[in-house]
Amino acid sequence: MKQLKCACIEGLDATSVDVEATFTKGLPSFSIVGLATNSIQESRDRIKSALLTNEFTFPPKKITINLSPSEISKSGSHFDLPIALLVALNDVKCSLDGFYVFGEVGLDGKLKDTHSIFVLILSLAQQGLLKKVLIPKASVEKISKIPNIEIYAVDTLSQACDFFKFDSKEQSRVINSEFSYKKMTINKKSYYYDTQYVYDFKEVKGQQTAKRAALIAAAGNHNILFEGSPGCGKSMITKRLQYIMPPMSLEEILEKAKLDSLDAIEPSFHPIRVFRSPHHTATKASIFGGGTQSAKMGEVALSNNGILFFDELPHFGKTILEAMREPLEDHRLLISRVNSKIHYETKFLFVCALNPCPCVISNYK
Repeated sequence: MKQLKCACIEGLDATSVDVEATFTKGLPSFSIVGLATNSIQESRDRIKSALLTNEFTFPPKKITINLSPSEISKSGSHFDLPIALLVALNDVKCSLDGFYVFGEVGLDGKLKDTHSIFVLILSLAQQGLLKKVLIPKASVEKISKIPNIEIYAVDTLSQACDFFKFDSKEQSRVINSEFSYKKMTINKKSYYYDTQYVYDFKEVKGQQTAKRAALIAAAGNHNILFEGSPGCGKSMITKRLQYIMPPMSLEEILEKAKLDSLDAIEPSFHPIRVFRSPHHTATKASIFGGGTQSAKMGEVALSNNGILFFDELPHFGKTILEAMREPLEDHRLLISRVNSKIHYETKFLFVCALNPCPCVISNYK
């Protein structure tokens, strides 16, 4: 029996998965067991096509692929590459120990990137489980930002097979890249920042008190509420707040990129803190997260280490405003469902804006 290491996502973190393969006598068949969802079951056809179009001989045996531990539900096309390698190398003597392998396999054998690969590798590296990883070249730009791991990249399934068959691993080695942004060092720790701003406070005319309050809020990560008539500059100041927030550490930049990937957004690794501004008609589930089968992130979790802006605060539902107490006080949020219970970090700067009370305006007139 041969095996390779892969992983699946549970909430925000990765769980290591052993991909095992056995080849026994019997009627030729190809089955995948271990609570594999449709996205993994479909990989059988992709792998067959990739092997046959690249002149591999599909073994005429009963092939069983097991994803262990079997009690955890697994999904994602990144399991294609480890499964294909175990089938292609079934009769080849080579060492597969110590490597995690990720990648989607195309019908022609070309390896592709997926949104989950960065999240999985970063989480495994943070847990200290992953030291060496084989990935598609399409994933290199993102994965090379993760420090303290050995990264090897190939472009096709044939190259991946040669990687293990022959002693040529150094040719596929990828050098970990550093951020090109400016940085400052405080207590021997680097913090990155950018001086290119989409919005600038110099565009705000007047409102000296509000700008001073915004500066204090950004420096000390204090929550702030702006009250004023429509058009006086509440939203204008708030949109510029993220550009005067403190510089970001490497861990914060990677965490931001991780949340982007989980939200199906291509991570940019830009050292500007995230800015989330949900509309007041947003549902409670979209703000705090939810889901029937598995809990999904909401705006509160996606704004971690950044800014969460509620414009027109009184128009948000009462249940939403009352539920904000836990993430603001504890900086953590528990989403509890029958099938999953997930903790989210919620260390964000909460900014609100509202118009003056009508009775105040009436008295003023």
